[in-house]
Amino acid sequence: MAQRLATEYVKATFQMTELQLNQFMHSAECCHMQAIVKVLDSGGQEIVLEDESGEEVHFPLESKNGLYFCELSCRLVNPRMTNLVRKLFIACKGEGIVNRIYHGFTMMYYYENGSVRKIAEVTPSHSKLVYEYKHTAGELQRVYQLDAVEQEISRLYQNINYWLDERNKAKTSEQIARIDEKLRQGAAKWFALEA
Repeated sequence: MAQRLATEYVKATFQMTELQLNQFMHSAECCHMQAIVKVLDSGGQEIVLEDESGEEVHFPLESKNGLYFCELSCRLVNPRMTNLVRKLFIACKGEGIVNRIYHGFTMMYYYENGSVRKIAEVTPSHSKLVYEYKHTAGELQRVYQLDAVEQEISRLYQNINYWLDERNKAKTSEQIARIDEKLRQGAAKWFALEA
C-alpha cells in the first residue's frame, strides 16, 4: 500500500460555530498540539496550530453573525496534524479540494458540504476519475414519478373494457372476429407494459 507523503488543502473553506471552535481547540490540546489564538490588525482572528515536530497550520478566521469562516490553504505532513484537520474539515462541512500526495501520483478529493463528491487520480502523464457521487435516491425518485406507463396501462384497460362491451353487443361472427383481434392486440400490449 502506498504511503502518503503529504495532504494539501487547496482553498478549502468551512464555517464553524463558537462551540465547534472550542471543541477544536480542546481536541488540539488532547492531541498534544499547541493552539495559539492571534488577533489580526484587520480585527479578524487566526488560530496557529503547532505540533511537537514544529509543523504549523494557520487558520485565518473571520467572524460574521456568530459564525467563524475560514479559507484554508496548507500542506500537512504529520499524520496526527493531518487527522485533526481532516476531522475539523468534515465536522464543519468543508468545501474545496484536498490533495493526498503519494510517490508518483496524487489523489484529488473534491468536497462539498463535508462529503466527498469526486475523487481523481492524477499522475504527471494522465488523470482518471476514480469516483463520482451520483444522487441515486433523487434519480430513483424522478423515475418513480414518471407515470407515463401507468397512464398507458389505464388507457388500455379502458379500451379493453370498451371492446368487451362491444363484443357483447356484436351480432355477426365478422364483428366478433374483428373485436377479438382488437382485444388480442390490447391484451398483448397490456401484458408487455405490466412486465
